[in-house]
Amino acid sequence: MGAKVSGAETIIAVDLEATKLERARILGATHCFDARDPELVEKIKELTSGGVDHAIELAGAVPAMKSAYAVTARGGRVVTAGLSPIGAEFAFEHGELVSNEKSICGSYMGSCVPVRDIPRFIKLYRSGALPVDQLLDGVIGLEDINEGFDRLASGHALRQILAPNG
Repeated sequence: MGAKVSGAETIIAVDLEATKLERARILGATHCFDARDPELVEKIKELTSGGVDHAIELAGAVPAMKSAYAVTARGGRVVTAGLSPIGAEFAFEHGELVSNEKSICGSYMGSCVPVRDIPRFIKLYRSGALPVDQLLDGVIGLEDINEGFDRLASGHALRQILAPNG
């Protein structure tokens, strides 16, 4: 949704779950790929004539970060907002980073400046340009919280709201 709102023309979604890829397509992805595809990097580089300008990693998984870095074009940028487990490390060839002039940066909470960004997000939501409600998979009660976490961990849910009466 953010890429679409920003005016991106080619929006590539990569995930392990087919249901998430279908939702990504509905929400604006122009191309979807299974993260397990052994030819993922080659397919994305072919589609984009050499790689993407911006790769955004949100899974917090080192294999996802490796893929994001690998599909980034010369001069491109990898932004990671996924929080990996403590101690997880991402390695890259230093010379390749320099010679291809890639950038890697982190983004915590979307690097949001609340006073500036939240009113804009609300305006985009109200206009229909940022339909975040379509990310909601349901409302759960406190008694179902463990099942809710299991659905998130398995990839079968995107977002759930915890409400007193579910």
